[in-house]
Amino acid sequence: MKTRQLGPFTVSAIGLGCMNLSHAYGTPVSAEQGERVLLAALDAGVTLFDTATLYGFGANETLVGRVMKSHRSKFTLASKCGLHGVDVAGDGKIVRVIDGSPATIRKNCEDSLRRLQTDVIDLYYLHRWDKKVPIEDSVGALADLVKKGHIRSIGLSEVSASTLRKAHAVHPIAAVQTEYSLWTRNPEIAVLDACRELGTTFVAFSPVARGYLCGLLTDVSTLDAKDIRRPMPRFLPENYAANLKLLQAYNAIAKEAGCSPAQLALAWLLHKAPHIIPIPGTTSVEHLHDDLGADNVSLTPELIARVEAVINQQTVVGPRYTAQATSEVDTEEFA
Repeated sequence: MKTRQLGPFTVSAIGLGCMNLSHAYGTPVSAEQGERVLLAALDAGVTLFDTATLYGFGANETLVGRVMKSHRSKFTLASKCGLHGVDVAGDGKIVRVIDGSPATIRKNCEDSLRRLQTDVIDLYYLHRWDKKVPIEDSVGALADLVKKGHIRSIGLSEVSASTLRKAHAVHPIAAVQTEYSLWTRNPEIAVLDACRELGTTFVAFSPVARGYLCGLLTDVSTLDAKDIRRPMPRFLPENYAANLKLLQAYNAIAKEAGCSPAQLALAWLLHKAPHIIPIPGTTSVEHLHDDLGADNVSLTPELIARVEAVINQQTVVGPRYTAQATSEVDTEEFA
């Protein structure tokens, strides 16, 4: 695969987001299937694997650690802290907690290293900025982990350009990870340019719009009851029906480009700027290989302009998050 720079690391131009194997989209796949996907990605040339404390409340890190331990020298390992599950009431019900305090960051890192069965995490993100804690304090704690040799570089997730600059003044920020796809263009407001200015890589999660741009999800009523997409405004039945209408023109452009719909979404990101690395996730080896095929798709400026006109923040119906989820992130928003 082609490569791109991620902080001090040279990685495959397309990474693997490991979340889907353990978290978010209904019942997780079996451990055996998760292992198949991880090893297939490694065999195909993927050298960036992205997980987090939150995913499966530790289960995803455990899976990645078990499967990938013997291949540790072959890839760049990324994980995240500051957003995790806690049994607050003591009744076994796990709830998400955003906590960017230095003590929690240190504890998250200790737990991640144990689950990942490694001595060092290459790229460690603050999963969400805890707005009760100055970003300088959270990044200071991460910088201490760098000094101790527990992590090699620091990343931030879902932050604004302003927050990135404040953090970067404390310690160089290797990467910012935020949702970015044809239907979520918020990074274009400011943070993409800030990353370019500071030499920070932009890692795009949900690059195929949580499956929408694959063209396979035609009926949201089939989503698992625990699928996190169910309450998302764009996936509400009436809104999604409107959004599906955009795919006819989109799929026609993909056919013209000689690629699959998912490949068009990923190739678009790769063409936007050299400091962007998409990290699609999947539970299927077949879909994995389809995603990675985007590395060889060439798009003309004219075709890029056409696809951007079909799917953008003005043609898509519904915001990307609920009001509650929006309050938890620090990203710029379109009016």
